[in-house]
Order: sequence, then C-alpha cells, then structure tokens
Amino acid sequence: MPDLSAFSPEVRHLLAAGAVAGAYALFCSGIALREALRRRAARQAVEALSQGAGEPVLVAYASQTGFAEELAGATAKALSDAGAPVTLRELSAVTAADLSGRALFIVSTTGEGDAPDTARAFIRDVMKDGHDLSALRYGVLALGDSSYAQYCAFGRTLDAWLAHAGAQPLFDRVEVDDGDPAALRHWQGKLSVLTGVTDAPDWSRPTYGRWTLAERELLNPGSPGGEAWRVRLTPPSGAAWQAGDILEIGPRNAPADVAALGLPAEAAEALSGLRLPHEPAAVAALSGLSPAALAERLTPLPHREYSIASLPADGGVELIVRLMTDAEGRPGLGSGWLCRHAQIGGPIDARVRTNRSFHAPDPAKPLVLVGAGTGLAGLRAHLKARITAGATRNWLVFGERTAAHDYFLRDEIEGWATSGALERLDLAFSRDQTERLYVQHRLRAAADTLRQWVDDGAAIYVCGSLEGMSRDVHLALLDILGAEMLERLVDEGRYRRDVY
Repeated sequence: MPDLSAFSPEVRHLLAAGAVAGAYALFCSGIALREALRRRAARQAVEALSQGAGEPVLVAYASQTGFAEELAGATAKALSDAGAPVTLRELSAVTAADLSGRALFIVSTTGEGDAPDTARAFIRDVMKDGHDLSALRYGVLALGDSSYAQYCAFGRTLDAWLAHAGAQPLFDRVEVDDGDPAALRHWQGKLSVLTGVTDAPDWSRPTYGRWTLAERELLNPGSPGGEAWRVRLTPPSGAAWQAGDILEIGPRNAPADVAALGLPAEAAEALSGLRLPHEPAAVAALSGLSPAALAERLTPLPHREYSIASLPADGGVELIVRLMTDAEGRPGLGSGWLCRHAQIGGPIDARVRTNRSFHAPDPAKPLVLVGAGTGLAGLRAHLKARITAGATRNWLVFGERTAAHDYFLRDEIEGWATSGALERLDLAFSRDQTERLYVQHRLRAAADTLRQWVDDGAAIYVCGSLEGMSRDVHLALLDILGAEMLERLVDEGRYRRDVY
C-alpha cells in the first residue's frame, strides 16, 4: 500500500477504495517518465495536433471555484481558433474510452491536496483500473497555491498516473501558483507551439519594465542554418534574476510596417504594439481613429520568452536568439524585433519570469548540462554561476550544425575547459561528417561515465528544442540510466528541462 499521507482524507478514501489503491500503488511506484515518449516521437504528436484534422482534442477540466473551467474554455477556444476540432468536457464526464488521441487537462487542487469535487467520478471510475494509455498524448495545467503544503497535488497526481499508464506528454506539466499570469502565458505559449499559431494575443497582459537594447552580435556568420544572435539588454533599476530564469519580451511591429499604413504619427505610435491589419479595407477603417480607439479595435501583440544566458553580476541580460522567418522570409515577431528592428540604445519592453523548475542544483554536486543551438543560453547562465561559486564538476554537452560557423561563444567555452572550470566538454556538430551527429549520440558514447556522474550525485539539466533534441536526449537517458533511475532523478529534482 503506498503512503497516502500527502493527500486529504477524502482523496485517501477514494484512492484506498477497492481496486483504486492497487492502481494508485502501481502508478506511484512508476511515477512519470516510465513509458512516456518511448512509443512515438513527440514530433508526431505535435504535428498531429497542428494539422487540426481527425478526432477532436479533448480539453478536460476539474474545477472547484470556476477558475479551471474558465481556463479550459479559453484553451478550447485557442485550439478551435487554430483550426483544431475540440471537445470540452468536465473531468467527471470523461471515461477511459475518451483517453486516446490528444487531451489537455486543466485541474485545480483544493484544501490540503484535495481533488475538486468534479474529479471524484474520474478518480473512482477511471483511475482505479490499470489502463493502457499508450495511444494518448496529453498536457496538464495544474492550478494550486504554494502557501499550502500540497501545492498542485492533484495535477501532479494526474500527471503521474497518465505517464505511468503509458500516455505521452506533449510537454512538461505547467503549474500555476495562485493564478500567476506569467505561468498562464507560459501555458498559452505551449498551445501556440502545438497549433503553430504564434500570434494569438495574451490572455493576460504582463506589466513590463523599460529595458534598453545595449548591443547585438551575430554569432554564426556563414552558417547553413538560421542566424543566431547574442542580444544584450540593460535592465531598469531593481531588476533581479538568477540562472534558469526567463525573460519575457513585449515585441513591437517593425517601424516600416507601421509607416506603410500611412496613418498619422500619433496613431503610428499606438500601433507599434498592436496587431496590424493587412487588408486595404481594414487599414482604411483605422483612418482618423484616436490611439485609444485603435487600442480598443486591435489586439495587442503577444509576448515572447527567452532563456537568460547571463547573471546580474554581468551588468545586463544576455540572450541567444534564433532569427525565425516565415515562408515569405519575413522575420518572426519576437526575434525580428530583437535582431532586426529595435534600435541599439532604444527601449525594449521586458520582464523577468522566475522559472523555479530550472533553478540551480546544489553547487557541491556535479552537474551535466545538455543542449543544442540557442539552448546554450540557459546552460551558460548555470555554468557562469557555478564557476563563480568555485564548482568545477561541470560537464557540457553542446551541439550545433558546424564547428566553423556555429560554435557559439567558442572562446569562452574553451577557456573554461582549459582552466578546469569545465571538467568535461563534448561537442556534436551534425553537418561536419557524413552521418549526422547529435548530442544524444555523445551521451550514449559516454554512457559509463554518465552513470558514474549520476552515482556521484550529479544533476542533469537539458535546454533546447522541445520537438527534437529534448525527446531524443530523454530516450538516450532512459536507455543509459533506466526508467527507475530517471524517475528517481525527477523526484529528487536532479533531472530538469527548459524546453521550448
């Protein structure tokens, strides 16, 4: 019988009743990651959702005060607006037969770890049996309040049960502390990745500070891939962050795009942060409107998120930004603003979002950092912090396209390796040999050493692409360490990911 003391008497009673306790014991013993991601590629799951065809996406919610239901409705609308068929359903109405295809769960936790009343039937009737959910791809938005000991308990329990039953996570669980707007925007960003619709307005507008664009440097001239830029921002007074945190950017339209509308200067300024129309009739309808009327008529531009690559001691925030382009070659909203349109010395709307799930481990323990491309940003901040603290048991596994053009921050990294600040450095440049070589191949080749580091107490931090790199690294870690050890690392906070 598993230890149910973490949960309320009500949930303990439900989970202890009959076959429920046996099922719960099973999924507790195999919490998260055991079979997830083994059966199909996460890329296929993402593509299946973005196609918007076939069976509907199930959006299921368990709400006590109505907040989870409200967010479920907004989630369903976002998917529907992107062209995905949707079924919105209270969790109590969900049966085991519904758990195939794609599902998003928005669930709250009440009291000291209680599931909402609307989850009772699902716990009693569905979670009691040992279902095979290998045909399900899912995401969980867990709502809670960190002032309670059992923060997001039901969302975490549901996530664990789904993963143990073989369901494949579309992305890592998103937790919302007391309605935190930044976490909700993070969930909305996950939906944008899944649907391919990245220009939907934010559900809640962030309060930005006024930062300054200090400099930008192209890191990979001549690369066969997209441009990557090091962008440096000077923060306003009082800004604070630590390794692992995220910078949210409030992008603006390119001045040329606003000017092309031919509107007065006052209106043009108001339009810089709003979604621009392109149809002639829609543009003509804006003529003569006041800035306030424009703001009422048009929706704000959505935010963008970037892993911070520097520490406060560096005097500013540094980012590593990939310049994204659409099919016509137009720069992406956030990357175009930072890498192309914003003026050096000009203002940037930004705010730091604390990312507790990727904060630093104990500096006395070894750390393995794995990333590719712009994922180097989040890893670099951790390396800088550990080196400053005198921690030298650091192992970096980094991958990109070519050593000649895409070895970002080469002098800095090799300087750390030479000085001993990096105990081990493994590089994977995929286009520098006939057969493609990626970071997961480097990990597999160093399997014995990796196991020894983990035995020594090492944590493993992964930063980079959700669709490819993180999935393949996860599968490699499963093969090298085994599901039981990887689950243990998750439980101990020693396996963490910042993927996007």
